Amino acid sequence: MPSVEVETSADKLRLALICDYLEEGWLSMNFCAEMLYKYLDAEHSAEMRSQQILPAFQKRFGYIPRLNQKKSAFAMDRSINHFWDYPRYLSKQINDFDFFHICDHSYSQLVHTLPPERTGVFCHDIDAFRTLLQPDKYPGSVRYNAMQTRVLKGFQKAAVVFYTTTDVRKQIERYNLLDPARLVQAPLGIAPEYSPHAQELGLSDRQIIAQVDNQPFILSVSSSKNRKRLDVLLDVYAAVRAKHPELKLVRVGSDWTSAHKEQIERLKIADGIIHLQGLERTALAELYRRALLVLVTSEAEGFGLPIIEALACGSTVVASDLPVLREVGESAGVYCPVGDVPQWAETVGRLLTSPKSAPERAVRLAQATKYSWSAHTRTISQTYLQLAK
Repeated sequence: MPSVEVETSADKLRLALICDYLEEGWLSMNFCAEMLYKYLDAEHSAEMRSQQILPAFQKRFGYIPRLNQKKSAFAMDRSINHFWDYPRYLSKQINDFDFFHICDHSYSQLVHTLPPERTGVFCHDIDAFRTLLQPDKYPGSVRYNAMQTRVLKGFQKAAVVFYTTTDVRKQIERYNLLDPARLVQAPLGIAPEYSPHAQELGLSDRQIIAQVDNQPFILSVSSSKNRKRLDVLLDVYAAVRAKHPELKLVRVGSDWTSAHKEQIERLKIADGIIHLQGLERTALAELYRRALLVLVTSEAEGFGLPIIEALACGSTVVASDLPVLREVGESAGVYCPVGDVPQWAETVGRLLTSPKSAPERAVRLAQATKYSWSAHTRTISQTYLQLAK
């Protein structure tokens, strides 16, 4: 990886952390950017000055009467902000920083605005490029594919691309997206709130936890994206609940889709579901600790943060048998074939009846210690410092 000659300010490298628009609601991306900034400031301020970059989201179509409540209005505003407003905003700050770190690969169109030799991208997964790489399985419109082509070309221009797991690297290499010499692995970490030890909760956290009370429950933490396979989650819960009628399903994440709502109604399980949003990490950690099981039913992932967060809290995790999830959870997790509802239901039922058949708690906690935000941040900071030599 070639170095770049830069003149740093006051012997400190100036690093811009380019963040996602908050209006998009990418909680995991925002969380990762937050942790990176926090640990850079706490542990690397002697050699590096980092600053979060995020322009205000500009509404245009969202202000039009009768259109502002529609998803199409936000989609159009989002496109303009991504491909017009954000690049113009960044173009005025190029001389203020030595390097630029794009915290989310789906914003890689911004590399076209920045000096690519001084820009890095963090690749969480290749989901943003699937309509281009696997058009038969993930078809996209002509307009959407044109936008994603520009994003991909920016991604391919970056001086360095950080990735989470060896599985993500294999996918990048499989599709020959860029020179492997520019790849640097930086696994994600675990926030300190995720611990086996109970913490004092604030009033809002206690109110949220009160919705669960002392009811036995299984837990899912995920968005409503298709690849999360919440349809499998719901089918599994319905099957298990038939034998464990007192069991609740607690889900933390975005709104159910209309298809999910129809499925819940058809399965007649609405009275057993508790849907929570906007939790603080302390409240989520408490849910992990209280859950009988944590389920991750995805058919594709880039890392799987809920797995290591749950393990750090001592939880028993049942996850889809994906290479990436086995890489992250190793022997500390229990794995089921993707989408195999009968196998999932059998495994979940067995673990509910015989908790001791799960991997030992010590094994679960030990696996979580392999991941830290300190290590993640150290890898990223050292990479940019090396590029600057």
